[in-house]
Amino acid sequence: MSLWRNRDFAVLWAGQAVSTLGAQISGTALPLLVLTMTGSPADAGLVGAAGTLPFLIGHLPAGTLVDRWNRHRILLTSELTAGLALATIPVAMWTGHLTVTHLAAVAFVQGLCFVFFGVAERAALPRIVPAAQLPTAIAQNEARSRGVAMAGPPLGGLLFGLNRAVPFVADAITYLIAAAALLLVRRDLQAPRNTAPEPLIRATATGLRWAWRHPLVRATVGLIALSNLVFQVLVLTLVVNAQRHGASPAAIGTMLGIYSAGGLLGALAATRLHRHLSPRLTIIGVNWIWAALLPLFLLTTAPIPTGLLGAACAFVGPIWNVVILTYAAVLVPGELLGRVTSAAMTLSWGVLPLGSLSAGYLLTTTGPAGTLGALAAVMLATALAATLSPAIRNAPPFTPRTDAATTAAAASPSDPRR
Repeated sequence: MSLWRNRDFAVLWAGQAVSTLGAQISGTALPLLVLTMTGSPADAGLVGAAGTLPFLIGHLPAGTLVDRWNRHRILLTSELTAGLALATIPVAMWTGHLTVTHLAAVAFVQGLCFVFFGVAERAALPRIVPAAQLPTAIAQNEARSRGVAMAGPPLGGLLFGLNRAVPFVADAITYLIAAAALLLVRRDLQAPRNTAPEPLIRATATGLRWAWRHPLVRATVGLIALSNLVFQVLVLTLVVNAQRHGASPAAIGTMLGIYSAGGLLGALAATRLHRHLSPRLTIIGVNWIWAALLPLFLLTTAPIPTGLLGAACAFVGPIWNVVILTYAAVLVPGELLGRVTSAAMTLSWGVLPLGSLSAGYLLTTTGPAGTLGALAAVMLATALAATLSPAIRNAPPFTPRTDAATTAAAASPSDPRR
C-alpha cells in the first residue's frame, strides 16, 4: 500500500508540516527580535542556548518516559504547551513587559516540548508504518522539514518586518492546528511491554549503554555532534553578518530560505539515492563536502550568494540523514525505542547549547570573519576524523531489516539545520 494511503501517517505528516512551518517563522524572528531589543549577539546566543538546553538535559529522561507514558498524549501535550508558551511573547509585547529573560524562558519551554515530541514521534513511527516503508517515511519526513524550512524563514523575516508580534502569533496558531491533526491519529502508538518497568535511572542508562556499545553508532553520533556544533554556530553567524552589512529582515529571511531550499532538493534526491550509497561513502564524503564549502563563506557577505553556499551545505544533509538513519535501524525491542533514540539524541544534539553560547562569544570577540574561520577549522578536523575512524572505514554494506515490530527508525538523529 502506498505510504500516503496510510491515514495516520498522512495526518501526522501534514500536521507537523504546519507546525514546523510555524517554528521556522518564529525561529527566524526570535534572534531578530533579540538583536532589535538589545543589539547584542551575546544575548541572541543566550536565548538560542536556552532553546537548545533541553536537547542536553531532556532527551535521556524523555526517552524513558516516552516508553512508559501514553505516546499519543505526549505528542498532544507537547504541541499545546509550546503553543501556549509562545503566545505569551506577543502578549508581553503589547503590555510592554517583554524581556530577554522572558524570551529565554519561552525558548526553553519550546525546546523541551520539541524534545518530548521528537522522541515520541520517532518511537511511534514503527507503529504507524511497516518496516519496509521506514526508509521512505524517514525520507518524507526529511522532505517535510526541508520544504517548510525553505518557506518559513522568508515568511518569518517578512512578517517581522510588518510587525514584530505577527510571527509569534502565527506560530501559536500552527501549534493549535497540529494539535487538532493529532486528534485524528487513531492507531495505538504503544509498543508491547513484556517486562515490568525498570527504575527510572536504570532504564535511562539502558538506552545510553546500548548506543555506546556499538562502535559504528558511537563514531557516527560523535561526528554528528561535531557537525551539529558547527552548523548551530553558522546560522547565527550568517544572520549577524548579514545584519551588520545592512540586510533587511526580509533579505535575511530570503537568505535562510535559499539555504533551506538546498535541503529540500537534497531530501527529494535522498528518496532515491539512499539505496545506492554506502554508509562509509556517505559519512566520509559528506564531511569532506562540508569542509570544502565552509571556507567559501568568508568570500561574501551578500545575502543571496551566502544563501546559495548554505544551500550547497544543506543539500547533502538529508542524504546523510536518510542513509545513516536507515543503516542505524537495528533489531531493538519496541519498549526500548524511546530510550535508544533519546540516548543517541543526547549525544548528538546535546552540543547545541554550547554552539549557541559559542556563537555569541565568538561573534562578540572575533566578529563574523573570525567565527567563520574557526568553524572551517573544526569542520576540517571532523572530516579527517571520519576518514581515519576504523569503525567507519570498515562499515559493512547496508542490509535492510524487515521486522515491523522491532525496527528502530532513529538510532542516530542529526540536526535539520544542515
